Amino acid sequence: MSFSKQWIPRSIGCLRGYSVKKLSQDLIAGLTVGLVALPLAMAFAIASGVPPQAGIYTAVVAGFLISALGGSRTQIGGPTGAFVVIVAGIVVKFGLGGLALVGIMAGVLLLVMGLTGLGTAVKYIPRPVTIGFTNGIALLIASTQIKDFLGEKTPSVPSEFLARLRMLLHYLGTTRWHTVAVASASLAIILLWPRLTKRVPGSIVALLLSTAGVAFFQLPIETIGSKFGGIPQGFPHFALPVFQLESIVPLLPSAFAVALLAAVESLLSAVVADGMSGDRHNSNMELVAQGVANIVSPLFGGIPATGAIARTATNIRSGALTPLAGIIHALTLLAILLVAAPPLHASYHWQPSPPFFL
Repeated sequence: MSFSKQWIPRSIGCLRGYSVKKLSQDLIAGLTVGLVALPLAMAFAIASGVPPQAGIYTAVVAGFLISALGGSRTQIGGPTGAFVVIVAGIVVKFGLGGLALVGIMAGVLLLVMGLTGLGTAVKYIPRPVTIGFTNGIALLIASTQIKDFLGEKTPSVPSEFLARLRMLLHYLGTTRWHTVAVASASLAIILLWPRLTKRVPGSIVALLLSTAGVAFFQLPIETIGSKFGGIPQGFPHFALPVFQLESIVPLLPSAFAVALLAAVESLLSAVVADGMSGDRHNSNMELVAQGVANIVSPLFGGIPATGAIARTATNIRSGALTPLAGIIHALTLLAILLVAAPPLHASYHWQPSPPFFL
């Protein structure tokens, strides 16, 4: 690969021979994965201890940049479950302002990794390490969702795994069965729907049916509107963080952790995408895109982002052919903020949350 081709984003390279047929397939895939990403983006943000709009802003800004600048034809970027535990710990220790600085610092590190060619070195990390790490993250994330799945009323839940489980067991008597029923039905739909058809993602069906059921039967359970004030409307607001030299050193370990995790997961997701689509991604260009996305995302109220394996797989199964599908996915979420959010804003009387940077 020549130097000039090495640093050309796939979105530009795929323009040659682009046709109306390809556009229609990318459009359908982008709209589909955009709808799938909406609840996931909010869920990952909530699990990370930040407002749900932070997840949507991340999916819009970082998702757009990763697809526009990346080295994969079908990679979808945004907030992911792998970051939940790390982001939650950073928020508890350093606050939202510290999280923004960590995201920008991690973005710079990713940019350096990509520009220096380290993208090709990350793939040599032993597979058992990535499998063990991924399964450990999955277990931790599952433990953070037990409280909301059961609808328990508890004090602030500890961040430590065993202490969290002990508290959840102690307050098991506060379980609300309406919440358990809706959560179980949603989980069952997501797991069983692919047996009927894979053209329509089960998460979309679960979202629509569960929301309709709660509204029709007037079930007394928490919603995004009642707990967080609904979905915010309008463009994400730009705000520069307050850089303080003395805060940089304490945040460095977290920044390195976020950068390494983002690099490993994004390249792992790109490899999975290659296997499903028959493509071959550019590792270094992918890391450059991840770096730019993580630098820009916190400036608009977002959180760390990387390649999302599940959404990337949905994108490919929906027929995506070029990075335009990922760009459409981001624009779909932006359209929801601009068009679909105002009615929700009126019905929930949403008040804007405090800005990330004070």
